[in-house]
Amino acid sequence: KELEDLLRAKAREASPLQNIKLAEREGSGRFRALIMQGGGKEWKIPGNDFRLWLGPARFKSTMITDVEAYVGPRDRASHASRGHTPRTAVMFGPAGYWYVYLIYGMYHCLNIVTEREGYPAAILIRGVHGVNGPGRVGRYFQIERTLNAKSADAKTGLWIEDHGIHISPRDIKKAKRIGVDYAGASKDKLWRFYIS
Repeated sequence: KELEDLLRAKAREASPLQNIKLAEREGSGRFRALIMQGGGKEWKIPGNDFRLWLGPARFKSTMITDVEAYVGPRDRASHASRGHTPRTAVMFGPAGYWYVYLIYGMYHCLNIVTEREGYPAAILIRGVHGVNGPGRVGRYFQIERTLNAKSADAKTGLWIEDHGIHISPRDIKKAKRIGVDYAGASKDKLWRFYIS
């Protein structure tokens, strides 16, 4: 919350915002600071939370609070249970790529591929702080199908970072996944994880 308020304040001061960039920790692949430039000024803001970031001048940062796991070809709740198709190809690829699909003809759902190449698995981001439901998450971050099969890094403009925020295990709840009653025994797997 403090980081979000700081970013909003700095963005107003820098209006019109001319540039946003990230300073990378040498050789680590992680980012040590967000640099915002505009109005003849520059601010360096250290990264200190889980963040999702979308495009120049459209910075959004929040914490992931609700996810569902879809793991392996035998998980009947997973799209990959239908085999390797053009739609599911990204799930069979390497970890660290976005899997985006449309539901109800209007909402894009955001998933991150998580397993080794050839073994289909992905995590659906069901909720972030203040936004619940995968369709709403997609709308909040203005997710489009063009992000599908793109890598989750700064080059594509959307990624996840872990900066060491500690969540007590007792605050992480497990439950059945939502909307998968068709999936036989797979529907009973406790593969939804959310912060209470």
